[in-house]
Amino acid sequence: MSALKVCLLSSEIVPYAKTGGLADVAGALVRNLGGIGHDVRAFMPLYPVVRRNCRGLQPVPGAQRVKLAIGATEYGFSLMSADYPGSDSPVYFVDCPALFDRGGLYTNDADEHRRFLLFTRAALDGCRLLGFAADIFHCNDWHTAFLPLYLKTLYRTDALFAHAKSLLTIHNIGYQGLLPASAAADLDLGGAAPASLDQGDIGRGVINALKTGIRHADRVSTVSPTYAREICDTPLGMGLQGTLLGRADRVAGILNGVDYQEWDPRLDPHLSAHFTPQDLRGKLINKEMLIATLQLRITASQPLLGMVTRLTEQKGIDILFDALPALLDAREFGLAVLGSGDPRYVAFFEDLARRFPGRVSYRSGFDEPLAHLIEAGSDVFLMPSRYEPCGLNQMYSLRYGTIPVVRNTGGLADSVQHFDPGSGRGTGCVFNDYDSPAVSWAINTVLDWYAEPRRWLPLMQNAMAMDFSWTRQIREYDSLYQGLRKG
Repeated sequence: MSALKVCLLSSEIVPYAKTGGLADVAGALVRNLGGIGHDVRAFMPLYPVVRRNCRGLQPVPGAQRVKLAIGATEYGFSLMSADYPGSDSPVYFVDCPALFDRGGLYTNDADEHRRFLLFTRAALDGCRLLGFAADIFHCNDWHTAFLPLYLKTLYRTDALFAHAKSLLTIHNIGYQGLLPASAAADLDLGGAAPASLDQGDIGRGVINALKTGIRHADRVSTVSPTYAREICDTPLGMGLQGTLLGRADRVAGILNGVDYQEWDPRLDPHLSAHFTPQDLRGKLINKEMLIATLQLRITASQPLLGMVTRLTEQKGIDILFDALPALLDAREFGLAVLGSGDPRYVAFFEDLARRFPGRVSYRSGFDEPLAHLIEAGSDVFLMPSRYEPCGLNQMYSLRYGTIPVVRNTGGLADSVQHFDPGSGRGTGCVFNDYDSPAVSWAINTVLDWYAEPRRWLPLMQNAMAMDFSWTRQIREYDSLYQGLRKG
């Protein structure tokens, strides 16, 4: 392995700012790429939450009050820096109050595209100011998807970037960054614009940021091998499958890893009782604590299903509308749900808790300690997603011996193997069809397994033996980078 200079751009990075899995993956890449010897520099916007909570921010000499025009509007930005926790890799924060001092990380404001065009340009100009000749620019999602195009146009003659390659990672293709066609002027592409942008989209009055990145990046990756195939040749490509299929030989799928320092029942800081595959007494203690915390009236010997999820259509809540009430009428089990989102899904779980008091608990919002307790104390974890680029909760669940019930899609398909009671191989329950009968079959099946300890214990031990650590997954990114460098 040869050490590379990697510039990673992400609109959010843990622990500084997070709305979803993108932040977790970006943070893990910064820490783990540096850990295997690469020179990693990360860039993200300086949001108010970062300004409030990040101690030790330092101004970057020579990168203060830099002028940068986005179209006809001139902005000023400065770079602040901090070392990423637990590593020597610096994170550079693009400080532009006019664009980033907003109520949230993302907005519906008319200048939303300018916010991330400036961020992308500021990262490139920041590398200039730092004299950092990146071998690889690793872009993430639509917010930074114009960078591959900028390398081929605005920055094409810059000797610092003469050998740079670009990788665009798609974390969820449902978010594509649609700009009005009039925003072409803000790209500052000049005469290169007609050939660089999709003219069909322009004719429809839009510019698709993610499509532009897919067309111009040297490589494209996504967060699981199955999802990489799905977005190329099924409707899960959400309109971009044709563009991706045209570059199919340039598209790779790398499953996300798990931070086992945070998600491992052996040392989970949120648990008062720890456990291992050889000593599962702590799991029973966590189950009893979870039952007491949620004021459920089931016994610890009865099966308990858990869900920690965003309540969105993607997560498969629709197919539970008929399935869960019927199952709760027919079978004896408890259900613990933590999440927030679409009001109609909130109403469904609130109503379910009223109809089955003492057996169903619904908690709105997000509660980190409770999320860990649900993972540790539940027997089964339910993830019936319509689609799932990667998913992490199913991998957390495996580590905690909490058997995942998942649909055969995306990263769920890549991380959970359907259990075969005959051979004793497998780690969970996998169903295919996206409908109520299929998820009902899966839940009934896992409840039947639970009723037979001679099957359930080996299944738990199979699950807990799985290893999705970043120390394994990071090698795949390294291989991708090395291939890019060689051209």
